[in-house]
Amino acid sequence: MKTTKSSKIPSKKKMDKEVYEKELSKLQIELVKLQEWIKHEGLRVVVIFEGRDAAGKGGTIKRITQSLNPRNCRVAALTSPTEREKTQWYFQRYVSQLPAAGDMVLFDRSWYNRAGVERVMGFCNDEEYWDFLRACPKFENMLIHAGIILIKYWFSVSEEEQERRFKNRINDPTKVWKLSPMDLESRDKWVEYSKAKDEMFTYTDTKISPWYVVDADDKERARLNCISHLLSMIPYKELDYGIKELPPRKYSKGYVRTPKDVQTFVPEKY
Repeated sequence: MKTTKSSKIPSKKKMDKEVYEKELSKLQIELVKLQEWIKHEGLRVVVIFEGRDAAGKGGTIKRITQSLNPRNCRVAALTSPTEREKTQWYFQRYVSQLPAAGDMVLFDRSWYNRAGVERVMGFCNDEEYWDFLRACPKFENMLIHAGIILIKYWFSVSEEEQERRFKNRINDPTKVWKLSPMDLESRDKWVEYSKAKDEMFTYTDTKISPWYVVDADDKERARLNCISHLLSMIPYKELDYGIKELPPRKYSKGYVRTPKDVQTFVPEKY
């Protein structure tokens, strides 16, 4: 049977929650090993997460950082540039977020804002846009040649799934903050965003700095697939710190704890 662009590929059966949690736990243990290796070897790692609104970038980042040491793994989620930053070299405010030795930085959106939202919403002019596409591969080559490990993920979500997630957000008081006027405006520019993404890939999906596309219609599978792939991108070994059990605890003599009735405790409502 001939397949058209509108034909739907049968969706996979939703992953069992218990299976998902079990697999996620395994991967998070490996992420801890990876982080320790990054610290031990003094590596500098940058992971970029891009994609449409509600594609699942934030949820994946949250699962990656959940068990990691925030001192060595942090998220860079920059707000709109200030008036001062608008006068700087475009990449300047992102350079200040790059990792030092032993650190990993996860960019929840990145310098690719210029090729996406800024292009589609008219926040940059044509000259700025084309200058970015020409300069970006050179900028990333500089980072890589300087020893930074750069990994780029694009979260791909269908129009139908994005709409379902938008509706879920607007009806959930804990998620409604995720839905901005910009998100609502982007709903009417699906094709424009698609064209911008295709053009961005044409210039920036290079051999030295490729894009890795994550099928994100199924959140759970997307998270597991992305984390599993991230682990495969950096060869690491489990470090042995020689600590197998806790030594006997030493107790101090003569110390009397402060009475509870002279301290102010949080009310026990639960």
